[in-house]
Amino acid sequence: MNIYMNDLLQQMGADAKAASRLLAIASAADKNRALDCMAAALLSQQDVILAANRLDMENAEKAGIKPSLLDRLSLSSSRIEAMADGVRQVAALGDPIGEIPQGSLRPNGLRIQKTRVPLGVVGIIYEARPNVTSDAAALCLKAGNAVILRGGKEALNSNIAIAVALRQGLTSAGLPDDSVQLIEDSSRETAAQMMRLREYIDVLIPRGGAGLIRAVVENSTIPVIQTGVGNCHIYIDKDADAQMAVSIAVNAKASRPSVCNAAETLLIHKSAAPTMLPLISSGLKEAGVDLRGCSTTMAILNDADIKPASDADWETEYLDYIMAVRVVDSIDQAVEHITRYGSGHSECIVTDSHSATEQFTSRVDAAAVYVNASTRFTDGGEFGMGAEIGISTQKLHARGPMGLRELTTFKYVVYGNGQIR
Repeated sequence: MNIYMNDLLQQMGADAKAASRLLAIASAADKNRALDCMAAALLSQQDVILAANRLDMENAEKAGIKPSLLDRLSLSSSRIEAMADGVRQVAALGDPIGEIPQGSLRPNGLRIQKTRVPLGVVGIIYEARPNVTSDAAALCLKAGNAVILRGGKEALNSNIAIAVALRQGLTSAGLPDDSVQLIEDSSRETAAQMMRLREYIDVLIPRGGAGLIRAVVENSTIPVIQTGVGNCHIYIDKDADAQMAVSIAVNAKASRPSVCNAAETLLIHKSAAPTMLPLISSGLKEAGVDLRGCSTTMAILNDADIKPASDADWETEYLDYIMAVRVVDSIDQAVEHITRYGSGHSECIVTDSHSATEQFTSRVDAAAVYVNASTRFTDGGEFGMGAEIGISTQKLHARGPMGLRELTTFKYVVYGNGQIR
């Protein structure tokens, strides 16, 4: 064990806990002023952030990282402006802290108020997406939480530059800069040590691939909110509109394949497949998508470029221009496939049938279930939450896009006038 790094993490945890106590009582105006200063600092430090990102991009290209993941890593002036806009959008959202969603007056005169409060200190372990650094910091701050960030090695230089700017913004606004801290050691050993900071970190959120999430869930002593893995499906029903089916399938797969709400598998009813599958295949191929098909798919398309799908293809989150295709006998078989291989993220049915819609939405178990719309809408901004910290695929505390309210918990404040039990 790296004793020095463990001591450093312990100090970061203590500093974050101290900062969280101040944030818990900070006014909405104070937090919003800090967020505005953080957004301004991102823009004023743009040249430094871009220089750091160029170094990360050069290292990633030398390491042979695939293009779809390079897109996640890359920053530009417009992307930094979007990051700053995202921080300002969080500032414009209502402050959830202090909300009283429920209250009651007991027969003995006790007045009970369920009151929304911060979680405390949030730990986030994430991979090569530097925009997560600013999104997570902004959301945690607005919800009254301190945050300890640990990004992937691919984006280390970018994350450091972004974190420095955010901390400068906090200082200028008069809030503790330890409200946002970044672990600059990206080794697995450090990540493992972070997962054991239960004394300081109240909840741990992993954002990344299946391997990262599994490692955190299996090794953390801190409560974990699982996010991110998106083995999402588009099911084309026998009563689907062909033009809509093509549009949704192509958008869900190809508009940005490197994100968790992109579709990975296309399921199509056997009655619709002979006419609709060639149209969908043509649209996907035009968008640069390679297909992996079941035997029926390959027979219908008769395309030498399509590779046969294996069992591994049904369970793979490609995050790339690849899509698995299966012809199913019925909606029952489609639901069975999704139940077996889906990750509980986002699932879609394309149909004009009310009966099929009711069956699909009631039987498919996922954070978001779509009817005649792309899975790409599973996003905090698209759901009207502002920025998001991730997509929760579990069922406790938070499910689906995690905005401000999902970064809070409750306390019961009880008012009496001398009652005893």
